[in-house]
Amino acid sequence: MTGIGVEARAQGARARALAVLRIRGRALAVALLPAAAAVILLAGGSSGHFTGHGWDIARWATSVFAVLVLLAAGVIALVVVRARPAVTPTVAIAESAAPDLYRLVRDLADRLDVPAPSAIALTPDCDSWLEDRTHPAHGPPPPRALDEIAGPGHHAHRRTATAPVLVIGSPFLWWMRVGELRAVLAPVVAGTGPSAHPDIAAARRFVRGLDAAVAAAADRGRNPVVRPLGAGIGWVARLLLRSCQVHAAEMERGVAAAAAERAQSVDYGVRIVAQEQVGLAYAGWDRLLTRVALPAWRMGRWPSRLDAGVVAALTELSRRDRLAEGFTSRLGERPACDLLEEPGAVDEATSLLAARLFHGGPAETGPDWSPVAWQEYPDEVVDRKWRTDAARLHRVLDVLGVRRATPAADGPTLARVLNHLTGPGPAGDGEPDCHPAPRVPLGDEDEDDDLPQNPRSAALATRLGAEVAREEAEAMPGGSGGQPVGQEPEAALWDDRALPLLPLQPPRTDRELLADHVTAMVCCAAMDTVGATPGLDWLDGPTLLVEGERVTDLTPRVLSLVEDGDAIPLRTWLVEVGIRPEKPVRLG
Repeated sequence: MTGIGVEARAQGARARALAVLRIRGRALAVALLPAAAAVILLAGGSSGHFTGHGWDIARWATSVFAVLVLLAAGVIALVVVRARPAVTPTVAIAESAAPDLYRLVRDLADRLDVPAPSAIALTPDCDSWLEDRTHPAHGPPPPRALDEIAGPGHHAHRRTATAPVLVIGSPFLWWMRVGELRAVLAPVVAGTGPSAHPDIAAARRFVRGLDAAVAAAADRGRNPVVRPLGAGIGWVARLLLRSCQVHAAEMERGVAAAAAERAQSVDYGVRIVAQEQVGLAYAGWDRLLTRVALPAWRMGRWPSRLDAGVVAALTELSRRDRLAEGFTSRLGERPACDLLEEPGAVDEATSLLAARLFHGGPAETGPDWSPVAWQEYPDEVVDRKWRTDAARLHRVLDVLGVRRATPAADGPTLARVLNHLTGPGPAGDGEPDCHPAPRVPLGDEDEDDDLPQNPRSAALATRLGAEVAREEAEAMPGGSGGQPVGQEPEAALWDDRALPLLPLQPPRTDRELLADHVTAMVCCAAMDTVGATPGLDWLDGPTLLVEGERVTDLTPRVLSLVEDGDAIPLRTWLVEVGIRPEKPVRLG
């Protein structure tokens, strides 16, 4: 019964592939139609049937039009064939660097009776798929440091085979056990069977070529000289792509359904458990990137063991969340990363690629972009982040003309921040007017939605947001505040050089920035007055440790100060801990 279901779904996918190829045939027929008309008129004239001045004009006009249409069709076809299809940036794994992993995948392909993938690559994301890299433009690039894990047998990795490349999410290798990984990869590897069918392969090449042609036409359209040509090519490619869209989507659904049906015979029971691990891995990976990796990336440091951090984060999640009870018992089984010869080198390569994809960092290390180990994270990232934010906060206070807390203060103090945010009125005690610039409401939205109700906090938040935006603009390639290089609307998701491809989160609001900066100032005061230390929480990121215990109730107290100008909760906590807000702190 399973075989019948697989064949039925495969036939449906092939039927959709033929529909895509028929659209390609119709486009070719339309391009040849003027030439056919010209041939008929020329043949009729030579045989003496179509004679006269009018027929001569028709022959010349039709012939010229046919030549122009053929030239245009040839150019479009050349662009479609030669355009470089999008390829996901990955870390290529040579067979010599992971012989056990290649053996597992080939054994899986044999059990499924499908062709084995031509190569294996890793992506720093919680997903796995097959990717066709047979286009000539996808030839093996020259190896770069930390971008490719290649051993002496790297020549065996060259993409000469027609089978697609198997891309595996690197967090799966570190969190999953070997049996779970095999169960998760079974339906993915099963997809190599339909991929080998000539009609499906031809339809996919055509759709990918149109996709790449749209991006290539948009790229040429930025040049004023060739803009009309690029616009014409792009219009035709988009028209054909829209015509193929429904058929191509149904074809891929059929391929996926056939692969899933075929894979049911392999590790079916284990796959149910493995799918739970996929969801858990995704949750831990997302928290690790947004709460832990992102602060480091913003400081010019990239954690070099992100995948190992996933294991720590998920283990911590298992400890805290009663729904995850029992998951830690799996840690006694063999992890899938043991299938790699050098897991540390692979982890470092995927960690750097993650920084490039999600943050847009450079491809290689440098003075302003260096790796950081987890044991160095609190001192190298957390402490530096807090002191940098506190320094920026006091620079903005200087710009606003806010005086020091006491005339005798010889450095920046937390008391200066507290006094300013709780002062009477918008601009009392001789300070300049700190009202923010008027904002224009958008539709029915509240114009003060992104700003605290406290006028002094609103003014400070606005100035901080402008300062952070200026610094980020200066740090961008080219030193401009426009879009990152390569991030044009048409090509943003199709050019693997346009990074970041997947920004983690939208820009922080001014309100969030102010809360972060005030929190940083409080943490600096705690470190310099009561000996508190910076710490790392695998799920929440930077954290303050007082006498070795994590502080968990600081955020609501800071928000009370920022939002309402009420410093009583925060001052009460400062007294309880013994922090002296009037004492100067060291800034970064």
